[in-house]
Amino acid sequence: MNDTENKDRQFATTLARGIDLLLCFHAGESSLRNKDFAERTGLSKPAVARLTHTLVLLGYLRRDPATAKYRLGAAVLGLSHPLLASMRIRPVARPMMETLAREIEGAVSLGMRHRIHMVYVETARDSEDFVLIPDIGAPLPMLATAIGRAWLARAAPQDRRSVLNQIRVAVPTEFERYATAADRAREELAREGFCSARADWQPNRHGFAVPLHGLVDGTQFVLNCAVAAKRGSFAQMRRDVAPRLLTLAHSIEVSLGLR
Repeated sequence: MNDTENKDRQFATTLARGIDLLLCFHAGESSLRNKDFAERTGLSKPAVARLTHTLVLLGYLRRDPATAKYRLGAAVLGLSHPLLASMRIRPVARPMMETLAREIEGAVSLGMRHRIHMVYVETARDSEDFVLIPDIGAPLPMLATAIGRAWLARAAPQDRRSVLNQIRVAVPTEFERYATAADRAREELAREGFCSARADWQPNRHGFAVPLHGLVDGTQFVLNCAVAAKRGSFAQMRRDVAPRLLTLAHSIEVSLGLR
């Protein structure tokens, strides 16, 4: 039981456990067994069996009788559409993102935080180098990516501390490797207006990110762009690409009335 459950009497533990099961799926995994859910959540096998049974009845999971494995159900997809459709920033940002993606021959994405990850809500790409770039909804690490560092650099001190503590507990190896880089990102944002990742998460790509000025519908969004390392040195990309991302961020902010 974590601190939230201990302190909040209104916290629905069973509901939280069910959501945790749905979050067990990783990119490229089509199905999981009850044993996999138990290992990833720390729940007992009987508890997992009750939860998966309920989630199947509700349409959030599908069970294959031949393999006794579970797949995500259509109800999960149904949840995401109202969220994406209600984001007024997406139709405003996408045309401008597509233009920049063509200009830099790379990828431009828009993301938000979910727990200890960043999640893309829109992506534009204009290069064969980025066919397999994480798609909408895919989780990205906070500390190893420019987009995660930018969110942390702009976050309120209490939010930043909370997320860093969660990362320290959940993925200590990531924390030990990248915490210092995340600290430097605050200075970089203050000095340059953007944060960077020099092929840290993906060795063949450099990343730059800019947190938007102000919240959009209560959410801190971050713009991110990625360019293939083979297209130029990190220093060159820093000079040529990062300023264009700043200009894009400003244009989106003006369009949304944030400036």
